[in-house]
Amino acid sequence: MATMQSLIGLVNKIQRACTVLGDHGGEGFSLWEALPSVAVVGGQSSGKSSVLESIVGRDFLPRGSGIVTRRPLVLQLHKTEGGAEYAEFLHAPKKRLTDFGNVIGSPGHFFKKVITAFALTCEFVASQLMLRLIKEQSFSGSAAVRKEIEDETDRITGKSKQISNIPIHLSIYSPNVVNLTLIDLPGMTKVAVEGQPETIVQDIDNMVRSYVEKPNCIILAISPANQDIATSDAIKLAREVDPTGERTFGVLTKLDLMDKGTNASDVLEGRAYRLQHPWVGIVNRSQADINKNVDMMAARQKELEYFENSPEYSHLAHKMGSVYLAKLLSQHLEIVIRQRIPGIVSMINKAIDEINAELDRIGRPVAAEGGAQLYTILDMCRAFDKVFREHLDGGRAGGDRIYGVFDNQLPAALKKLPLDRHLSTQNVRKVVAEADGYQPHLLAPEQGIRRLIDGSLGYFKGPAEATVDAVHLVLKELVRKSIAETQELKRFPSLQSDIAAAANDALERFRDESRKTVTRLVEMESSYLTVEFFRKLQFEQPEKNGGNPQAPNADRYTDNHLRRIGSNVLAYIGMVCDTLRNSIPKAVVYCQVREAKRSLLNHFYVQIGRKEKEQLSQMLDEDPALMAKRETLAKRLELYKSARDEIDSVAWK
Repeated sequence: MATMQSLIGLVNKIQRACTVLGDHGGEGFSLWEALPSVAVVGGQSSGKSSVLESIVGRDFLPRGSGIVTRRPLVLQLHKTEGGAEYAEFLHAPKKRLTDFGNVIGSPGHFFKKVITAFALTCEFVASQLMLRLIKEQSFSGSAAVRKEIEDETDRITGKSKQISNIPIHLSIYSPNVVNLTLIDLPGMTKVAVEGQPETIVQDIDNMVRSYVEKPNCIILAISPANQDIATSDAIKLAREVDPTGERTFGVLTKLDLMDKGTNASDVLEGRAYRLQHPWVGIVNRSQADINKNVDMMAARQKELEYFENSPEYSHLAHKMGSVYLAKLLSQHLEIVIRQRIPGIVSMINKAIDEINAELDRIGRPVAAEGGAQLYTILDMCRAFDKVFREHLDGGRAGGDRIYGVFDNQLPAALKKLPLDRHLSTQNVRKVVAEADGYQPHLLAPEQGIRRLIDGSLGYFKGPAEATVDAVHLVLKELVRKSIAETQELKRFPSLQSDIAAAANDALERFRDESRKTVTRLVEMESSYLTVEFFRKLQFEQPEKNGGNPQAPNADRYTDNHLRRIGSNVLAYIGMVCDTLRNSIPKAVVYCQVREAKRSLLNHFYVQIGRKEKEQLSQMLDEDPALMAKRETLAKRLELYKSARDEIDSVAWK
């Protein structure tokens, strides 16, 4: 089985990694929130800081009036087997503060000063200097740790009274502590004083609740004994978030400051307010002791003597004091960690799967080799081409708009052709007369009819070219939509632009070819007329004129004759219109849609095959925001995998 030290040390290590990655709780999965922790809560001036210092055995926390703790302080205690004590901040990992003060430099840094002093001065002066250095080593250290906490707090919150939920991590290594992690939270207050924002009361309450509401959080509720326990801010909050008291440890401070004739036995013995865990009484250093720099070890001894010699609390002395509280919390934290490990592993595995899926969605990092980059570009092009084909073939919306052009736009345009004006009696007379010239036609005005047909067919070029342009616009829009819908391309804005440009260039070529083709269709109808249509009219004509074949020549310039010519031409144009209504869509599909499906990026493939590695790298220049997201996900994935491996290697030994 894992030792207490290894389990708590494991949680400490994961907590520090979470902070480095910016995971200190919030929306979504948070490994920080899943880890068991001990949150220290209490009102201002409840003795919260003194309790922490008693547990550590050092005077190191900032002091003052108002809000002193403005950022959560994650205090990780590591028990060592002898050796010097030192403190280390996560934001300055290479800066060790020995005895909470002087920075460890090269080996023997402290003694070099002493040797130098002996070498430069007489033995007496050197001995005095040694004593002064020892004094500095012992008493200036706590001020260094305190100042580092204050400076790091101001770095995020400034010199104002604002608070921040970004924690400060402080690790203390000492033979005089137990393995334990405590989170010191801002003291709760009821009113905002001068210099504090108006929302400070609610801000602190929200921050404290964000910790204590977690089911894996152990609540260390600090309450002063010289106040009514019913009015304790810490107990009131604990009762709300932990009504059964399973997660709450009650600590009663300032027992030595109670009015004479009163005591807190009812509270400490659980009669006044019962919790699942025993209450612990603490006697902190007095302000006079603090001013005199009374050693914390001596204060611990004084606290022990107070309980042993107190008539009210002597029967509880073995369960009182900061030393007992630290051991009690350490043992309970180890039990909670052991209980929560299976659930934490399950949450980590789920998070790993989700991150891997997200990394697959946004794409893995691109290799630096030219061949790999070319393969990536071709793979992106294939993904885009697949989406584009789905739009055309009906798997996605958009391809139906092309059929709408053929079924609605083209017929409507053909119906609007000005054939009635072109084949009016007046225009037919004009065209026929111009075609006859000085020699009027003998039987039928064939040249005039041909000119009328040519003029009528000329109107078909407009709708034919409009159909080509309309399909071209639909295809361009489908290219744009396909690029936007291709998930693999989202990470490469430069490649998106290159593919869009290449696709649009290809569509322009297809449009030009399609225009030529539909124009040829119209010109072919004009270049060779269907003779059978007019021969049929020739045999039908005598029957309508009573069997007199000379009738047309007799009235060749009458309105009836001209209307008959216009009617015959219109009938022929109607036949041609039906043909073009079917053949134009076929030509457009063949020249534009079919080619877009077959060879939209063929020219692009040839171009990228000739590019150098540097040019390929520019095409794969990713969106900086996406790169930052992938980097964050990769770091988080590394954290979760490392945490899982650490748990597997420690938890079940």
